[in-house]
Amino acid sequence: MSKQLVNSSNLYSVEYNKENKTLEVEFNKGGVYQYSNVPESVFNQLMAAPSKGSYLYHNIRDQYDTKKIR
Repeated sequence: MSKQLVNSSNLYSVEYNKENKTLEVEFNKGGVYQYSNVPESVFNQLMAAPSKGSYLYHNIRDQYDTKKIR
Protein backbone atom coordinates (compact mmCIF):
# COMPACT_ATOMS: atom_id res chain seq x y z
CA MET A 1 0.00 0.00 0.00
CA SER A 2 1.20 3.48 -0.76
CA LYS A 3 -0.54 6.50 0.69
CA GLN A 4 -1.92 8.96 -1.85
CA LEU A 5 -2.79 12.45 -0.70
CA VAL A 6 -6.07 13.58 -2.22
CA ASN A 7 -7.58 16.96 -3.02
CA SER A 8 -10.73 16.78 -0.92
CA SER A 9 -12.46 18.86 1.73
CA ASN A 10 -13.23 15.67 3.68
CA LEU A 11 -10.45 13.16 2.92
CA TYR A 12 -6.73 13.61 3.56
CA SER A 13 -5.30 10.42 2.08
CA VAL A 14 -6.24 7.08 0.56
CA GLU A 15 -4.33 3.80 0.44
CA TYR A 16 -5.34 0.65 -1.43
CA ASN A 17 -3.89 -2.85 -1.16
CA LYS A 18 -4.66 -4.93 -4.27
CA GLU A 19 -3.70 -8.25 -2.70
CA ASN A 20 -6.21 -8.14 0.14
CA LYS A 21 -8.60 -5.54 -1.35
CA THR A 22 -8.25 -3.22 1.63
CA LEU A 23 -8.98 0.47 1.32
CA GLU A 24 -7.64 2.76 4.03
CA VAL A 25 -8.95 6.32 4.31
CA GLU A 26 -7.62 9.11 6.51
CA PHE A 27 -9.98 12.02 7.14
CA ASN A 28 -9.00 15.67 7.38
CA LYS A 29 -10.66 16.01 10.79
CA GLY A 30 -8.95 12.91 12.16
CA GLY A 31 -9.61 9.22 12.07
CA VAL A 32 -8.35 6.45 9.82
CA TYR A 33 -10.74 3.76 8.62
CA GLN A 34 -10.17 0.48 6.80
CA TYR A 35 -12.73 -0.93 4.38
CA SER A 36 -12.51 -4.65 3.55
CA ASN A 37 -13.06 -6.50 0.27
CA VAL A 38 -13.21 -3.36 -1.86
CA PRO A 39 -12.77 -4.20 -5.57
CA GLU A 40 -9.99 -2.37 -7.39
CA SER A 41 -12.61 -0.92 -9.75
CA VAL A 42 -14.31 0.83 -6.80
CA PHE A 43 -10.95 2.25 -5.68
CA ASN A 44 -10.32 3.52 -9.22
CA GLN A 45 -13.75 5.13 -9.33
CA LEU A 46 -13.10 6.79 -5.97
CA MET A 47 -9.83 8.25 -7.21
CA ALA A 48 -11.50 9.51 -10.41
CA ALA A 49 -14.53 11.00 -8.67
CA PRO A 50 -14.88 14.80 -8.71
CA SER A 51 -15.96 14.62 -5.04
CA LYS A 52 -14.09 11.84 -3.27
CA GLY A 53 -15.91 12.42 0.02
CA SER A 54 -19.29 12.13 -1.67
CA TYR A 55 -18.23 9.00 -3.56
CA LEU A 56 -16.98 7.41 -0.34
CA TYR A 57 -20.22 8.28 1.45
CA HIS A 58 -22.55 6.97 -1.28
CA ASN A 59 -20.61 3.97 -2.62
CA ILE A 60 -18.24 2.65 0.02
CA ARG A 61 -19.12 3.65 3.58
CA ASP A 62 -22.16 1.42 4.11
CA GLN A 63 -21.29 -1.17 1.45
CA TYR A 64 -18.13 -2.70 2.95
CA ASP A 65 -17.04 -3.89 6.38
CA THR A 66 -15.34 -1.03 8.18
CA LYS A 67 -13.10 -0.69 11.17
CA LYS A 68 -11.54 2.37 12.74
CA ILE A 69 -7.80 1.88 13.11
CA ARG A 70 -6.85 5.32 14.50
